Amino acid sequence: MSKIIDGNKIAEGIREDLKKRVEKLKKRGIESTLAIVLVGDRPDCKIYAKSKQKACEEIGIKSNLHTFPEDIKQEKLINAIEDLNDDDSVHGIIVEMPLPKNLNEKLILRAISPMKDVDGLNPITIGNISIGNEFLAPATPKGIIKILEKMKIPVEGKEIVIVNNSNVVGKPLALMLTNRFATVTICHIKTKDLKPHTLKADILITAVGLPNLIREDMVKRGTVVIDAGIKRVNNKIVGDVDFEKVKDVASYITPVPGGVGPITVTMVLENTLIAAENQI
Repeated sequence: MSKIIDGNKIAEGIREDLKKRVEKLKKRGIESTLAIVLVGDRPDCKIYAKSKQKACEEIGIKSNLHTFPEDIKQEKLINAIEDLNDDDSVHGIIVEMPLPKNLNEKLILRAISPMKDVDGLNPITIGNISIGNEFLAPATPKGIIKILEKMKIPVEGKEIVIVNNSNVVGKPLALMLTNRFATVTICHIKTKDLKPHTLKADILITAVGLPNLIREDMVKRGTVVIDAGIKRVNNKIVGDVDFEKVKDVASYITPVPGGVGPITVTMVLENTLIAAENQI
């Protein structure tokens, strides 16, 4: 039986520390502020934006929601982001994804100042990570690293397999783990046979959104399993891992929900504070 990692408990502990940092900034006359850019009417994006605002409120960070119509012109949206870059009262900026198809996501993300890019998606941020500078690293990879640190799970010299090659999770996480001298394998949709790769993992991290992708026979005994996948099935939130069976062979495992998710949101808050502290 594995040890189930309580992401809510870890997140709660981190947020208590963040509250103290918020108060220190307030004593210096600085109100740490996050700007959330929401384009269009996607229900999921609205939910994510609201959850970030609620999290900000809980620890004393101010959040401003900037809404734009789905048919906004790209130049106008970029101008709005540049205005937020220039606004000294705004310390962090997040653009809710995905954007409407008429907008070029790469250009929009590139418009966010690297000093305020609390989602860690500007190409400059990724470039910095590649040389070991993890200032404002993307929230999910940073949250996964935080889990490993808080649980005192060593990564140096370990075989780590990541099932995700996105710019949001897999690629930056691979860089961050390599910075810590792990041996990293990235798997993705074109990987011909996933099982031989997952079986060699000391630490297996998945973030695909395919329920039961990772089965018991794909995990060697004693592996640490971090499930950052998320999918709604029959009104229930599940991850990529067949949790009930895999937990019997893993040494540690994150549940879904209640594992990586709460810490990911907390990392957005931490990045906002880091940005505020570095803009003084």
